[in-house]
Amino acid sequence: MSHTAHIPSHRKPRQRASKSALRAGVAGGFLSTIAVAGAAGPAQAEPVTQTIEMPTITDGLSTAVAASAQATQQVALDLETRASEDAAAEKAAKTAKKAHAEAVRKAEAKKKAEAAAKAKAEAEAKERAERASRTAERTTLSASSGSSDSGSSASASAPSSSSNVSGSAASIVAFAKAQVGDAYVSGGTGPNAWDCSGLVQAAYRTAGIDLPRVSQSQSTAGTQVSLDNLQPGDILYWGGAGSAYHVAIYVGGGEFVGAQNSSTGTVQRSLDYDRPTGAVRVL
Repeated sequence: MSHTAHIPSHRKPRQRASKSALRAGVAGGFLSTIAVAGAAGPAQAEPVTQTIEMPTITDGLSTAVAASAQATQQVALDLETRASEDAAAEKAAKTAKKAHAEAVRKAEAKKKAEAAAKAKAEAEAKERAERASRTAERTTLSASSGSSDSGSSASASAPSSSSNVSGSAASIVAFAKAQVGDAYVSGGTGPNAWDCSGLVQAAYRTAGIDLPRVSQSQSTAGTQVSLDNLQPGDILYWGGAGSAYHVAIYVGGGEFVGAQNSSTGTVQRSLDYDRPTGAVRVL
């Protein structure tokens, strides 16, 4: 085979000139169309000479909201002010009520204190008068007892009426009566407070007779006598002889004087008030 032999080419054959021209014409026409359209577009649009500002609705809404908020705040402030005023008025009313109650309490306390002071002053004046009276009676009794020479035998024959009592019995009875109204104090021996046996012992001492201190011993200090045959000056006792728990002095006329208890003090009572168990005669 010859080296110069023709070798077929693998390249595509060239297109014909007519086809190339056709393609070029189409492309050119398309581009021309675009150019024409671009040129025609701006020529038809009107130029912008001013801008129109659209109306806003936010200003009116903001004003309404602000006004509503302000009104709400004012209402809240008014309510708070009214609540404060009501609280202040209530507090003032309570304070005034408390002050009035305190003033009434003080006035009542002052009135009671004045009444108590007046009653105390009257009681003290009465007590001083009674003490002065008893002192005068005791002075008279002491004088009559010292000048009397009648003994126990004279008193034994004395009548039961206290108005006719004389001698030692009269001294005992008068002393006992002079103590009526004195206080009762357990263990008291005078001069203004007594227990039952302390009063009996002091009364007999005015007649120069020393009795035992306690009621048990005083109930056996003399001769036992019947309650139907009593004489002024006899010792009355309650309980058994030798175990008596209370004593008093018979003053005649069916009555006795005794320091009864802390509630009654020293009293003069009928035998029926508290019937004694028995009696002894010392004079």
